Amino acid sequence: MAEFDLVIRGGTVATATDTFKSDIGIRDGRIAALGLGLDGGNMTIDATGKFVLPGGIETHCHIAQESATGAMTADDYYSGSVSAAFGGNSTIVPFAAQHRGQTIKDVIRTYDDRAAPNSVLDYSYHLIVSDPTEEVLREELPMAFERGITSFKVFMTYDKMIVSDEHMLDILVTARGNGALTMVHAENNALIKWMVSRLIARGYDAPKYHAVSHPAAAEVEAIQRGITLASFVEAPLLFVHVSTDAGARAIAEARMSGQMIFGETCPQYMFLTADNLDLPGAEGTKFCCSPPLRDTATQDVLWRHLNAGTLQLYSSDHAPYRFDETGKLSNGPNPPFNKVANGMPGIELRAPLLFSEGVAKGRISLNTFVALTATNAARLFGMNERKGSIAIGMDADIAIWDPDKKTQVTASGMHDNMDYTPFEGMELTGWPVTVLNRGNIIVDGGELKAERGAGDFIKRQPFDATGFLPTRAPEMTPATNFCAKLF
Repeated sequence: MAEFDLVIRGGTVATATDTFKSDIGIRDGRIAALGLGLDGGNMTIDATGKFVLPGGIETHCHIAQESATGAMTADDYYSGSVSAAFGGNSTIVPFAAQHRGQTIKDVIRTYDDRAAPNSVLDYSYHLIVSDPTEEVLREELPMAFERGITSFKVFMTYDKMIVSDEHMLDILVTARGNGALTMVHAENNALIKWMVSRLIARGYDAPKYHAVSHPAAAEVEAIQRGITLASFVEAPLLFVHVSTDAGARAIAEARMSGQMIFGETCPQYMFLTADNLDLPGAEGTKFCCSPPLRDTATQDVLWRHLNAGTLQLYSSDHAPYRFDETGKLSNGPNPPFNKVANGMPGIELRAPLLFSEGVAKGRISLNTFVALTATNAARLFGMNERKGSIAIGMDADIAIWDPDKKTQVTASGMHDNMDYTPFEGMELTGWPVTVLNRGNIIVDGGELKAERGAGDFIKRQPFDATGFLPTRAPEMTPATNFCAKLF
């Protein structure tokens, strides 16, 4: 009987901290051995000349999710997970969205029905909370945390999703008490609405004005406010899709003060600009997302923030709406910018873009790439006991990369359910050629090997606050607030 189910031989292994030559022995879906000259595998993969990396963990994607206006994203859990797998990912954590009037219990049941029969990759959810009733805060969210759903998202913008500052404090305290991490879409709603109304009233309704309507100041103010609220109640907070230098700097300053503040950015802010919206007719709607695309100067700064550790996550924010009446053009063939579904596809290209433009061009190290695409997400979202690194005992979630493989991006080459890619025509160097999930080959040689529904739900651990020593506000501390117990 062979000692291992599978041996990966001859590759260069990289984690978030180390790079070394090693074979990998896999048994019962886990990494059983690391070393040179491993023998005795029922199967063997020759990884000579290739990088053997932890499978990517995509923690910001919208799959089989209705928007607040009722529009359904183009990808279900099958097409979305398949596309993620071809992009070197082995785990996905999409959103399960609560809309006004819905119970959390019903939301989780709905997404279980969508995910379990279809996902080819392991998965979990972040809850989106838009209706934080007393029952949701006191009963339903703790129930979700017990299930292992230990993160959720709130919005500081969008009329149908926004939570007030008061409700945000309630949610942050609930998260803190249950060991959960809150994520936030941070933009100042009033400032955006004021800009939109003035632009539309003056006839500036083309797609390019979407970028104007969401000024950098809207993001920066909301990030600063979010930091204040979270720090006041000693709760961790992750700012998603950070698109500005000033916003990232506010996060950096909060972290230097010991606060539990984290940041994420996305490929669109690294590789596209507002000029992409300035196209004839409705073509620019393909590039409408919120926060909007910025400029090349901001791209340069975001690279520095990734290297400095200001931003711990690099995620796709995959929000696939087709360029037709089901998606971008649901309000007509040439809709005003404020009537366009916000978001763009990118789950398959997330890691290849960062590898090509980052690792291959010397902007980031291979170890930083691993941290940004896998390890940091595993740590922040309570999966690092099983996922996000290559070590004995971990799930055999592995992506084997050919660092020299050349690929031209085309919509037809993607595996999502979209009819366009915003990165059309880009020439990339480096691509994941084999992907494993718990030791099972999911993708190999450009072919899907996984069965529909092969993925498992991942019960995640509580947020780990080790290393953070924030100072509690005196108004929240019994010793200095006349003994009032507010937690």
